[in-house]
Amino acid sequence: MTPDGNNSGGRALWRIFRMILGDQKTALMRGAALSLAVLVAGITLLGLSGWFITAAAAAGLAGMGAVFDVFRPSAMVRFLALGRTAARYGERLLTHDATLRALTSIRVRLLAATISAPHDVLVRLRGPQALNRLMADVDALDGVPLRLILPIAAGLAAQLLTFAILWWLVELGVALWIASGFLVASAATLYLAARTAANASRNEEAGSQAFRSGFIDLIRARSDLAVYGQLVRHGETVLATDARRQADRGRLDRIERRAGFALSLTGTVVAAGALALGMTLAQAGTITPALAAIGFFASLALTETIGPLRRAMADLGRMAVAAQRVDSTLASDRIEHGGNLFGETADLLIEELSFRRANAARPVLDRVSFGLTAGESLAITGASGSGKSTLLLLAAGLLRPDSGRIVLGSVPLDRWDETKLRSTLTLVPQRSTLMAGTIREALQLAAPEAVDADLWRALDAVALAGVVRAKGGLEFRLGPMGSGLSGGEARRLVLARSILRGPRLLLLDEPTEGLDEATALAVLKGIRKYLPEASILTASHRPVETTWADRVVNLNQPFSATPELL
Repeated sequence: MTPDGNNSGGRALWRIFRMILGDQKTALMRGAALSLAVLVAGITLLGLSGWFITAAAAAGLAGMGAVFDVFRPSAMVRFLALGRTAARYGERLLTHDATLRALTSIRVRLLAATISAPHDVLVRLRGPQALNRLMADVDALDGVPLRLILPIAAGLAAQLLTFAILWWLVELGVALWIASGFLVASAATLYLAARTAANASRNEEAGSQAFRSGFIDLIRARSDLAVYGQLVRHGETVLATDARRQADRGRLDRIERRAGFALSLTGTVVAAGALALGMTLAQAGTITPALAAIGFFASLALTETIGPLRRAMADLGRMAVAAQRVDSTLASDRIEHGGNLFGETADLLIEELSFRRANAARPVLDRVSFGLTAGESLAITGASGSGKSTLLLLAAGLLRPDSGRIVLGSVPLDRWDETKLRSTLTLVPQRSTLMAGTIREALQLAAPEAVDADLWRALDAVALAGVVRAKGGLEFRLGPMGSGLSGGEARRLVLARSILRGPRLLLLDEPTEGLDEATALAVLKGIRKYLPEASILTASHRPVETTWADRVVNLNQPFSATPELL
C-alpha cells in the first residue's frame, strides 16, 4: 500500500517487480541469495568478532590466555570478511545486470505499446515529451528491485535468521528485544518517511520531466522565440521549473537524512538494550559475557538491514507513479486481432457510416455510404471540417465508427489482422514526418528490402527523381523534420515512400498540397501508373485532384443508400 493510502501504486509496483522477476528470474534469485549472504556474513562477522574479543579477554583475566584457541576464530573472521566482499561484488553484478536487462525489455514493450496505440491517442502525443516521460519512468523503476523489494526481503530474512540463532546461542529475551526493536521501530520510521516524502517525490519527478521537456522546446523553437522576443522569458520559465525541482529534491534529501538519523538512533537504542540485557543475564550466570557480546555486536550489524531502505522510502512516490503509468500502458497493449483474414482485392465498401467526437454537439460524419473498386480513384470533397480526414482515418482502421460498417476486400475492417491490414493499405496524412537521415533511409523505412532501382522508380513516379539527382542522389542527407527539402519536395518524398509499399488501397489526405498544378497532375498520374490496380481514395480540396479522380463524393450533400456521385 502506498503512503498516501491508495493501494493502486502498491499493486503497480508489485506487478512491475513480477514483470522484472519473470524476465530475469534466475539472475535475480541468485542475486537475492547473495544479498542475504552479505547480510548474514556481516552479522556473523561482527558477532563473532565481539565474542572473540570478549572471550579472549576473559581467558586472559582467568590466566588461560596461553591455551585459548585464537587461530580458528581469527581464520573464521578473515574468511567471513573475504566472503562478504566477494558476495557483495557478485550480488551487485547479478542484480544490477539483471535489472538493466529487464528494464531494456520493458522499454521495448513500452515503445511497441506506444506506437500501436489508437490513433486518437497518438495524435495527442508530443514526440520529445512522450519519449522523455517513457525513459524517465523506466529509469525510476530500477529502484523497485534494487532499493525496495530485494533489500526488504533480504533484510527480513536476515532479521528472522538472526532471531533464531540468538535464541539458540544467547537467550530468547535478547533475541526478542533485538527483532522487535528493529522491526517495529524501523517500520514506523520508514512508513513515516515514505508518507512525508510521497508528494515531494512525485513533484520532483514531474519537475524533472517538465524541465527536460521545456529545455527541448527551448532548443527546438529558439529561432521563433527569438523572433518574437520570447527567448529570455521562456528560458526564465525553464530555470524556474528547475528551481522548483531542486527545492523538492532538497526537501527529499532532508527527509532522507532525518530518516537516516532515526534509523541510526534505532540501532543505537536496540544495541544498548541488547547490551544491558546481556550484562544482566551474564551477572545472573545465565549466559557467559562472550555470548552477551554476540547479541550486542549482532544488533550493531543488523543496522545494515534497514539503513539502505531510507533512500527507497524517499523515492517511493516517484517509483509508484512511474509503475502506475508503465503498468497502465502495457495493460492497454493487450489488443486481440481477428485471425489471419484478408481479402483478395482492395474493394472498399462504406455503409451508413457515422462518427461523433467526444462531447461534440453534432456528428462529424452522418450516415455516409459509398463504394470503391480496385483500380478506381475516388476523391472525397467538402468544406473544411466536413470530415474528409476523419473518413480516411476510419477507412484506415485508426478510428472506430459509432455506427455503420466498413468492408475491405469482402471482410469487415474490424476483423482484419492488424499486420495484414497495414501491408494492404497505406495512409498518407496531411501532415507527415520525415526523420533525419539520407533519402535512401527515408524511402527504405517503408520498404527495407527495396534496391536503388526501386527507389529511383518511386521517385520518378512523383516527379522527384531530378530534384534528388541535383542534390547528390540517394545519399543526400536530410535534417530533422526533413529540412533540406522544400515543403512540396518533402510532400513528394512522403508520397514516394508510400507507394513503395505497393498497397492495394492508398488513402491520401490532400496529396498535392504545396505543389503547382502542373506538378500536382504529374504526381497524381505517376502514382496511378505506379499502382495501376490499387484503389485510391483521396481527401481533396483542389480542382486538379477532383478532375484527376474517376469519381467524386461530396460530404456536404445528404447521403442515402445510394449516394449522389458527382
